[in-house]
Amino acid sequence: MNEFIFEQIIDCCKKLNAKNLLASADGNVSYRHSSSEIYITPTGINKAHLKKEDFALVDDNGAVKKGKPSSELLMHLAVFKACDKAKVVVHAHPPTAIALTVARPEWKEYPVGALSELILALGSIPIAEYARPGTEQMGSVLRPYLPKNRVIVMARHGAISWGESLEEAYNGMERLEHVSQILKSAILMGGITSLPQAEIDELKRMRVQLGDRTL
Repeated sequence: MNEFIFEQIIDCCKKLNAKNLLASADGNVSYRHSSSEIYITPTGINKAHLKKEDFALVDDNGAVKKGKPSSELLMHLAVFKACDKAKVVVHAHPPTAIALTVARPEWKEYPVGALSELILALGSIPIAEYARPGTEQMGSVLRPYLPKNRVIVMARHGAISWGESLEEAYNGMERLEHVSQILKSAILMGGITSLPQAEIDELKRMRVQLGDRTL
């Protein structure tokens, strides 16, 4: 992997940390280097202080070729195996998104009709059921939503965003937390309302025209 990609991933991790989407050694970013090799951020290191030599390299079955990969490697592998177009996977802990799953455990997805940006930029945001961190279950709870959804909230834990580029994967996480903050504010101000069904249908039609990518 060339130096520029390492620099981009390190910069992405610093931005995630600066926006409070990561704390301490939380979160991880992986990059599909080839059809059989994946680079992933290491376990136990604050992502704001990441260096090129910290990255781990694994094959597509998870066998370690270099370094100490994140304990959540199996989740990343599940995404890559289900999503042929996935080049990058970002896993972070966006606080408002997580808080909504704690406060609204009955939600199975975000209220798609509440915001035009939610439909146009993401299509929908499902909420995967809780899985214990570091286990294979973290990947299995995501599979029902892959490859259709590129941003998925993980109940009481965090979220994943995958993309065909590092920018798309990062943007998905930033977009998720922004939408979550709006919904939180709406709840505090009296409740979440919905657009008219005809408008929702039109926005969904526009989303189809825009394509699958996170905007």
